Amino acid sequence: MIKMTAVSLLSLTMWGSAGPTLAQHPTNPYAAQETREIKALSQKEVDDLAQGRGVGLAKPAELNRYPGPLHVLELAPELQLAAGQRNAVEASKARMSARAKALGAEIIDLERELDAAFAERKIDQVRLNQLTAQIGAKQAMLRAVHLVAHIETAQLLTPEQIARYNRLRGYDGPSERGANDLGAKRH
Repeated sequence: MIKMTAVSLLSLTMWGSAGPTLAQHPTNPYAAQETREIKALSQKEVDDLAQGRGVGLAKPAELNRYPGPLHVLELAPELQLAAGQRNAVEASKARMSARAKALGAEIIDLERELDAAFAERKIDQVRLNQLTAQIGAKQAMLRAVHLVAHIETAQLLTPEQIARYNRLRGYDGPSERGANDLGAKRH
């Protein structure tokens, strides 16, 4: 009986001390997000949109051997870009960045408007459909801007430069398609 009481007391002590710890780690994934300026976007997401960053939007291109302009410029010495190539990639990156920043700002504004409509309890099905359709269209346009830049960049590089880029980026695994299938510039 004394042994049983000691075990019970130990269990209660462990659970009692675990209570505050469990309370400090909420299980709801949205906990603490209610204080965000725009509930649907983290500060990092707002920053990424405002800066025109791709953050994975161009994965279908990048992982299928269509290099992105930012990383091509970062790897310019290793890729041995000619001056004309470098200038053309820089121009593609500048176009992408300008358009992506503009679209990012529009998405932020629309998300802010959607959030405010809910916060002020001034939302109905019609307004909801309008805002979400606008947000979705802008997100699609943003993704296309990043993907187009990858297409443009691949067309500026030789097959050898694309192959080198993929090795440097760690994409040297087997592929069904080689660099020659990408519309790469032929020399």
